[in-house]
Amino acid sequence: MGRRLCFEALAGIPEVRPGDALAPLIVAALAANECALGSDSIVVVAQKVVSKSEGRFAWLDEIVPSAEAQELADITGKDARLVELTLSESTRVLRAVPGVLIVRHRLGYVMANAGIDMSNVPDEVGRERALLLPLDPDASAAGLREALREATGQSVGVIVSDSFGRPWRNGVVNVALGSAGIPALIDRRGDTDRHGRTLQVTQTAFADAVAAGAAVVMGEGDEGMPVVVASGFMPAAPETDSRALVRPIDTDLFQ
Repeated sequence: MGRRLCFEALAGIPEVRPGDALAPLIVAALAANECALGSDSIVVVAQKVVSKSEGRFAWLDEIVPSAEAQELADITGKDARLVELTLSESTRVLRAVPGVLIVRHRLGYVMANAGIDMSNVPDEVGRERALLLPLDPDASAAGLREALREATGQSVGVIVSDSFGRPWRNGVVNVALGSAGIPALIDRRGDTDRHGRTLQVTQTAFADAVAAGAAVVMGEGDEGMPVVVASGFMPAAPETDSRALVRPIDTDLFQ
């Protein structure tokens, strides 16, 4: 029998504000879209709505750039206030060239601008603000999973996703910043292939693969569909959260 994994983006999620509970908004959208959750469902939620609900905003007019931030802003051509925010969320600056600032985020991700963004972030009372990543995306995913279980009776998987650039490739794809209830990383080492050869290094980034597929229907611009339900296939593998996907510094060949 073949395998199938289906993705459905939910219309009708309103603009999320600090303090909003995401589970009731998702449950209402599920009903409006006539989409039911099952035991093999994975709810993929864009990082932006999670961060908005958790109040992870920063007012730009309250940011005072440091000398380091101003120097990096001069190199990259970026707003010094956003650079200062990036530094506050990072442990190391890896690359700074015109138009690009790559850092190691406090959670271990190597990414542009520490994930700080202003797209799809409305100004408030005429003041500009930026949006930071959740404090703990795995905890955010776990909390949403429990809230959905209480609301629907289904123990689904949850992924908090965000778009990342990739080395030596153009374009962005969605990856899992946080997850709960799924095997984020599946270790196939020791298994055999179809010809009996033992797999030596294969580890499948299942959560990233699902996040990338969800992004196809979620969109990256003005689509307004930040929640996707993936249904139909759940690997029989031990649950791991998304921390397992972050490569340890001592194995980073390009630092």
